[in-house]
Amino acid sequence: MKTQNLKNHSRLVFGYHQVGLLSAFGLFIWSIVNLVNDCNSINLYLTIFTFVFIIIAYYVRSFAVGNQDRIIRMEMRYRYHLLTGKRFENIESQLDIKQIVALRFASDEELESLITKAINEKLSPKMIKLEIKNWQGDYQRI
Repeated sequence: MKTQNLKNHSRLVFGYHQVGLLSAFGLFIWSIVNLVNDCNSINLYLTIFTFVFIIIAYYVRSFAVGNQDRIIRMEMRYRYHLLTGKRFENIESQLDIKQIVALRFASDEELESLITKAINEKLSPKMIKLEIKNWQGDYQRI
């Protein structure tokens, strides 16, 4: 994988994001059209099935991202403690999880000052990422 930076750190998986989700939404729209044109049990089942499939796909993704966010929170607690000798829990309540995830990309040298700046200036995750001088890639986040 290329070296990560602000411009290329987000990841789109072709099979999931383009093929899978677009196909599921296309199938759902097609099933609704069929249901409207010919209201029968097969078209009703197809519409319900595709709707349930989309809901399951959403939750599968959200559960995976939620788990990754928990892991990143633990990583940040560990890094902050190693760097400062202080507990991150005492200040993490002033940050939301998206800010913490953005801070994960900061190098050890700039992490503490960037945390302070993020809290004091209420920086958005995008602004935090723009402030990072020495980007530390996360090559395992999905």
